[in-house]
Amino acid sequence: MSAAELKAAISLSLVFFLRMMPLFMVLPVLALTGESYDNATPLLLGLALGVYGLTQACLQIPFGMMSDRWGRKPIITLGLFIFILGSLLAASSDSIYGLIAGRALQGAGAVAAAIMALAADLTTAQHRTKAMALIGISIGGAFSLAFILGPLLFYHIGINGLFYLGVCMAILAIAILWSIVPKPDRLQTNPPISLNKFKLVLFDKHLIRLNFSIFSSHLILMANFVVIPVAIRDLQKLTFSADWQIYLIVIFASLLIMVPFIILSARLNKERLFYIFSILLIMISQAGLAFSPLHINSIIIFLVVFFGGFNYLEAFLPSEVSKTSIRETKGTALGVYSSSQFIGIFIGGVAGGFFHQQYGASSVYLFCLVISLIWFSFTIFSFKRNPPKN
Repeated sequence: MSAAELKAAISLSLVFFLRMMPLFMVLPVLALTGESYDNATPLLLGLALGVYGLTQACLQIPFGMMSDRWGRKPIITLGLFIFILGSLLAASSDSIYGLIAGRALQGAGAVAAAIMALAADLTTAQHRTKAMALIGISIGGAFSLAFILGPLLFYHIGINGLFYLGVCMAILAIAILWSIVPKPDRLQTNPPISLNKFKLVLFDKHLIRLNFSIFSSHLILMANFVVIPVAIRDLQKLTFSADWQIYLIVIFASLLIMVPFIILSARLNKERLFYIFSILLIMISQAGLAFSPLHINSIIIFLVVFFGGFNYLEAFLPSEVSKTSIRETKGTALGVYSSSQFIGIFIGGVAGGFFHQQYGASSVYLFCLVISLIWFSFTIFSFKRNPPKN
């Protein structure tokens, strides 16, 4: 990559990191805060956990299309300001309904597609995959660090403090966007795409496979973390401030799966094989959680397997979307992709809360196993019917 491309990729990865980190930090702790909010139930806590995915899903495509029309940076800035307002509302709320509203407003700042489209604008086709992989790795890094710092900071500054920290991170992201991220060679003022082009994006067979994958992986993630934080607390009998040590072990051990996958898939040109195997790892992790006697060590093992596959897909999938779509519809294609991701987050949070409240924690793992089986079968079938373009 040229110096300009590397600067663009790293700075945009940092913007994405600062945008996603606050959202991820509450995942391992929100399920533990039920007593601190008025009218809280497992279902409503699950809704609070995943509702930002609903507003993200609804607005990713409009934000992506607006970035195609009026430029990436102004739209990204608008989304970050909306995120700040949502964080302030969530931080000041004492009831579960105020928390849900704040989380929904956080998600309304739907800038993921615009950030990835700007990365595509600032890199050549030869190096675009590397830039997208860096962004994917930054998301995985934010996720990993959030699962360590979230529980650690929670017991010092509380859930409200985590939301205020998110405000600070969003402000820093805006500063980096305008002071460090390069400007595209030409202003993006593409005319709005036609309905026919939008349909081509929406029904492209290769994009459907990628969109369903990001939908399924985040649905399973969110459903799992409605119940896993409580399971870890109850099984280990830890003081709350020690939860982060479990996640530290999980995240670093999962790198032993993710990093070799990234290296070998590129070196051997076997992206399809490692893509399928990552889904298989997630399916194995859900089978283990659903059917094995749960002890703290078994939960750690199954989480390592899950995050090994999950984090590889976080790096792989957006680069594949970028390679599949053309420049004029890239923002829209990435908007559809991001919407699929956040629909999965919303459904996962709500479904996880529902099954936990109605049938207990084991039913959540069984539900996720069914989803992973459908996902794996769909992917195998779609590869047989529609091989990759490359």
